[in-house]
Amino acid sequence: MFKINSMNPIANVGLDLFTDRYEMVDGFNDANAILVRSSSVHDLELPRTLEAIARAGAGVNNIPLDKCAENGVVVFNTPGANANGVKEIVIASLIIASRDIFGGVNWVNACKQDPEVAKLVEKNKSKFAGTEIKGKKLGVIGLGEIGVLVANALNKLEMEVYGYDPFISVDAAWKLSKFIKPTKSLEEIYRECDFITVHVPLTDSTKGMFNKDSFAIMKDGVKILNFSRDTLVIDEDMIEALKSGKVSRYVTDFPNPKVCGIEGVITIPHLGASTSESEDNCAVMAVRQLMDYLENGNIRNSVNYPNCDMGVCNQAGRIAINHRNIPNMLSQFTSTIAKENINISDMINKSKGEYAYTILDFEAPLPPQLADKIREIDGVLKVRIIK
Repeated sequence: MFKINSMNPIANVGLDLFTDRYEMVDGFNDANAILVRSSSVHDLELPRTLEAIARAGAGVNNIPLDKCAENGVVVFNTPGANANGVKEIVIASLIIASRDIFGGVNWVNACKQDPEVAKLVEKNKSKFAGTEIKGKKLGVIGLGEIGVLVANALNKLEMEVYGYDPFISVDAAWKLSKFIKPTKSLEEIYRECDFITVHVPLTDSTKGMFNKDSFAIMKDGVKILNFSRDTLVIDEDMIEALKSGKVSRYVTDFPNPKVCGIEGVITIPHLGASTSESEDNCAVMAVRQLMDYLENGNIRNSVNYPNCDMGVCNQAGRIAINHRNIPNMLSQFTSTIAKENINISDMINKSKGEYAYTILDFEAPLPPQLADKIREIDGVLKVRIIK
């Protein structure tokens, strides 16, 4: 019986996938796996029973990835599950940034008691006029699941779309419309585009990527959309760019005290993926990934361990090993197994940074002492007998 703790409410469409091999528990300390959305795991002591954490969403800044990896705890996220929801709010935000819809709506609400409101509207509506997005140049930074959907959709709305992603996957490249203009540098996006939307993770290289130096390259009056992370932007530099007119609109899904209320800033209360469909998709993906890992040892969409898939085990035995990515690990595994006179029928080994993962299938049932002997190997972090 696998024990699952849900630190946040998770959509029932996902939880209902758990079979009678699973038990939902309130306590964290004896859980085999955790489902989480926004709750922080950083200050929690990881129990020895913990095998995996699944984040029902893309961002994992609320989870201590290195600490988990060092304890053999695989952390999953759900990339792409909320991509359509984010795509739709980006489209809406582009239009909102182009036309002063909010200003107009607020003005009408202020005039709602005036019996001459209809005449006032006709007299004053020009104050809220804007521009169309058709024919404008859009730069999409980051061509993952969300970026590809955004680029393709806005190309169909007749924008001239530039795409930048030096790490684009083969799968994303296949999905990208042939009409998207690939660029080899951020400078080209900054220099050419009337609108810029960013869809990249927060890393050392992307933190503060929107700053006074990048603004200096951009067109006057550029409009910037940020549905990734607030710290991609240096707020003080953005405020100065807005004051000078270099940036005419900044739409962000991450309100903070520095930008809230600043003229030209449109702050949205983190609604990018806040749709019932996105929440359902994230819940289903997170639960399925947990179940496949716990039952079969397979890893899909982990952020701290490599993807590693051996399918459903049809052999007599299977063992999964979380270990450091150092030389001579495989030979130590195989020699230890050989001493037990067991034949390996299939195996897979993958690495990701400092950590690696190995799955081995066997033609005979595994003796209980095998896992203990593998645990004694220096560099092994966790061993699980799957079957």
